[in-house]
Amino acid sequence: MQYFRPEFNPVSMSFIITALLLLFIFIALYKVFEMKDIPGWYAFIPIYNLVVWLRVIEKPWWWIFLLIFPGPNVVMLMIMGTNTATVLGYRSPLDVFLSGFFPFAYLPYLVYAKNAEYIGPIDRNKIKKTSAQGWRDAALFAIVAAGIIRTYTFEAFTIPTGSMEKTMLIGDYLFVSKMSYGAKMPQTPLALPFAHHSIPGTNGKIPAYLKWLELPFFRLPGFGNVERNDIMVFNYPAGDTVDVEYQADKSFEQMIREEALRLKYNDFKRQNAIQPDEVYQKKAKETLLNTRSFTVRPVDKREHYIKRCVGIPGDRIEVKHGVLYVNDKEADRPDLVQYNYIVKTKNRMNVQSERTALWLKQEYGINFQDQHQLNAEGTLFLFPLTDEAKTRLEQDGNIAEVRQYENPEDDFSFITKVMTREYSSDFINYLKSNGDFDPTHPYFPNTASYTWNEDNFGPVTIPKAGVTVELTPDNLPIYHRIIDNYEENDLSISGDEIIINGKPATSYTFKMNYYWLMGDNRHNSADSRFWGFVPENHVVGKAAFVWLSIDPELGFSDGRLRWNRMFRLVH
Repeated sequence: MQYFRPEFNPVSMSFIITALLLLFIFIALYKVFEMKDIPGWYAFIPIYNLVVWLRVIEKPWWWIFLLIFPGPNVVMLMIMGTNTATVLGYRSPLDVFLSGFFPFAYLPYLVYAKNAEYIGPIDRNKIKKTSAQGWRDAALFAIVAAGIIRTYTFEAFTIPTGSMEKTMLIGDYLFVSKMSYGAKMPQTPLALPFAHHSIPGTNGKIPAYLKWLELPFFRLPGFGNVERNDIMVFNYPAGDTVDVEYQADKSFEQMIREEALRLKYNDFKRQNAIQPDEVYQKKAKETLLNTRSFTVRPVDKREHYIKRCVGIPGDRIEVKHGVLYVNDKEADRPDLVQYNYIVKTKNRMNVQSERTALWLKQEYGINFQDQHQLNAEGTLFLFPLTDEAKTRLEQDGNIAEVRQYENPEDDFSFITKVMTREYSSDFINYLKSNGDFDPTHPYFPNTASYTWNEDNFGPVTIPKAGVTVELTPDNLPIYHRIIDNYEENDLSISGDEIIINGKPATSYTFKMNYYWLMGDNRHNSADSRFWGFVPENHVVGKAAFVWLSIDPELGFSDGRLRWNRMFRLVH
């Protein structure tokens, strides 16, 4: 399989642009300082120039600490810009706007083009603050304070999917501790407060950040390290390249593989010669880029996922018949882990009935969206169940059999059950004859040479910083994305030769630690079994506690508010 590395804006260019913008501000401060009989060249002394600036606009010295935090410091610079215009006598709403949002242009304009003079700050004792000004100041303080709390201590998240059922439920509202592992410094600090990657209400189409400044990864000291079985929030590793129009819940590489299969099918229908997969993947990428609009998101602006960390750097991970093994030993099984079960009933059961669906949900915790009927007779079903729910369901008089579902390594279920909707039986038989169990290769490492799946996966060893691994054409798919994307090397393949940064390579030493994440809802979780390792610079924090829980499938009279889950610790 050929991998595609999206182009990123160089960090160095971001620094150059930001440095130039700051330089214009400091050039303006040179003259402002001289107006206060302070040597102008102080404006070009890093850190000290900020201290002097605060003295000139007569603001508290401790504001310097608010300028330390990337993100909130942008707001603080806007505030200091407006205060600078104020001490120069320019205090109209337009002056406030221009000096706050465009200080790099407006402040030099005031001191050099308008020949502004230093008047001093407004004497608040003589001028009564209006209600609007009071609300403005309170809002600015709240934005800065809340921004620091959200970025460096705790952040609120909502559980949107059932991948962690029944440990975490759809509709759980939780706080995530960023201090547990150490808060990440924002890598794209030029962003709207409280927005993630997009402006609310734009359906993800308008970014809420600017890539003018992209900082390198840095994590503050934390209370500890990531440990096995921690429930962790992280940035989706494969979510770097996103379809702006459709916001598809799949990686760019997966979209390419699916498009490549369609192109392959077109040749098959026309009885053209079937080309190597690499040819179709290259055409598929060109087709997607020419017909759809994509954006490349920085690490800290990728979607947030929540899963359980089942493997830490250096661990050996394997799944055999649905059972997880870590370092060749059966892993601790979460109390509320779920698997899919084939349930056979003695008599017909209508899950379309509101009464029956509600009974299954309330008695066995099976969400409406997870109640799948497999035959027309209404006697065969697929349900996700915990161990406790399975045991109780088996005791029901109408239940004939409850059998755990397993996706065997040689299972053609994807082809026979899904692909028949889009592809002809002749093409499906052709794929079967070539042993393509799922030609879109959704399971990591997403290539035809590996036939792993949810229930039979691995073994694979999780990379650890400083560890060197031998590279071969056979194992390169496992490490390809790490080398090329996460650790930003130039990787290419020439025949059987692996080339890294222009030099032949037979080994590679990892720069970062990586983790293996899985959902507790083992058959209904898009996790590391699909997209691989989670780099340490994608780790956001540790789930701390649930403060509110609302069941979106129920009305208030049916138990929409889950009172028993409120203010519960997550474990």
